[in-house]
Amino acid sequence: MMESHIISTLVENRPGVLQKVVSLFTRRGFNIDSISVGESETENLSRMVFIVNGDRKILDQVTKQLNKLVDVVKVRDLDPKVTISRELCLVRVKVENEQKRGEIIQLTDIFKGNILDVGENSLTVEITGNPSKINSFISLLKGFGIRKISKTGSTAIERDIKL
Repeated sequence: MMESHIISTLVENRPGVLQKVVSLFTRRGFNIDSISVGESETENLSRMVFIVNGDRKILDQVTKQLNKLVDVVKVRDLDPKVTISRELCLVRVKVENEQKRGEIIQLTDIFKGNILDVGENSLTVEITGNPSKINSFISLLKGFGIRKISKTGSTAIERDIKL
């Protein structure tokens, strides 16, 4: 059964590591829905967070292959029940008049977003949250006229709790 998985990997912070890891997914025919990469809590190590869809068999195989890569320090398939996952989205929305501007600002407040830039005919909005929240916000803004969207992939971290 196809399921969404959050895979967190700790890797050496060196040129070419991302390419090696992504190539492994490609060779296995495993599509990456989103990826985020950044510094980790440990010097010289980066954290890669992948959101992928696949069955358990393929995921187990990819996890085993990731663990064989020299540059990979640790691989975890994060349990969504105890994982915090967030995306960032920047949206530039067309503003036709002051009433529309006010409506967009009100929607942004409801979704706990921020107005980053006010142009003569547009607003640029920042929103963070889970993918469902961001997709709902974008859906509501479509009626105003979206000029540009820039989204990050999801990043995730496990909650600090004992199961």
